[in-house]
Amino acid sequence: MTTTNGNWGPIRLTFHVRTYQFGERLIPEMLGKTGVPEGTVAETWEISDQKDTRATITNGPFAGRRLHDVVAEHPDEIVGTGWRGPHFPILDKFLDASHPLPVHLHADDETARRVYNEPNGKTEAWHILYAAPGASILAGIRPGFSEDDLRQAFLDEDYDRVMFRHPIVAGDTVYVPGGILHAFGPDTLIFEVQQTSDLAQSVMPADLYGNRHSPEQWRANIDATLAELKTHYLPKPHAGLDKPGAEPGNRITVGGAGPHFAIERWRLTAPHLDAAHAWRFLTLSNVGEPVTIAWSGGTETLGRAESVILPATIGDVTVAPTGESADLIATYVPDLERDIVQPLREAGHAEEEIQALGEIGG
Repeated sequence: MTTTNGNWGPIRLTFHVRTYQFGERLIPEMLGKTGVPEGTVAETWEISDQKDTRATITNGPFAGRRLHDVVAEHPDEIVGTGWRGPHFPILDKFLDASHPLPVHLHADDETARRVYNEPNGKTEAWHILYAAPGASILAGIRPGFSEDDLRQAFLDEDYDRVMFRHPIVAGDTVYVPGGILHAFGPDTLIFEVQQTSDLAQSVMPADLYGNRHSPEQWRANIDATLAELKTHYLPKPHAGLDKPGAEPGNRITVGGAGPHFAIERWRLTAPHLDAAHAWRFLTLSNVGEPVTIAWSGGTETLGRAESVILPATIGDVTVAPTGESADLIATYVPDLERDIVQPLREAGHAEEEIQALGEIGG
């Protein structure tokens, strides 16, 4: 988005609400998000160019236009120098798992292209904002089970028999590649970053709204899930690794990273300078008190549970608390060596710790 003096500024968007059965009211009541409907608010899609839920820009000269169309016209300026793609590459959401999520998976890139004729699948990461004592995730398949064993466990609804369960606490991040079976909840609130996709298969006897499948449909869904299932990666909660160079009183923590996205938690007590990076955009989602965002073209306030895209060509940006502290989630598509590996090595983190963040490579 351009300001009157030609500088690109923050891009604000409409958000999309999903009312799945697993949600309650944690997003408005705990995060303080406004403008949501009454009743169940299971998910708010904060940054979305998914084909069925494309956000509309709400500020500046492109107000009223779809993010999708403006990105297509200005890929270098918004997403990053040299980037080309069918849609904005990541989708950010808040997710309320007051009740357990279904046991499900998302297609990986190869499956998405081969089976669905879609450009990409859905790798995702969950950053835990709140988890009640005893909260946990199910993720990944235990070794030694045949396809028939897995099918029977799903029909018995005995997921712990064949899957790993891990406890989670606030501040953890879980990186989940496409094809990996997973679930989490109850009593959990997360921020999720994912590839722009809504492909999914579930082994549950009911759909996301609680409607029971016929026995034939249930079995067909299980078989479809097994056909897409991957077992190469075992997700585990990660407390994250701090980046070097943050201003005194500030903490920047990498929670997860891979070729499709990186996710960071910014805990600030002083202004933080995010230096210009023309090769990538940045999204910010506020999970604390209001902050100010200042760039060469102006200053804006980002309120509680609001999200914004900072375009690649925005230049230097300063994010500052309006009170004693600020708490934000940042996501972007990284140059893994430049944005993740090198800074974390400089901070003294061991190679195995860095690799445990996700799919780092090398």
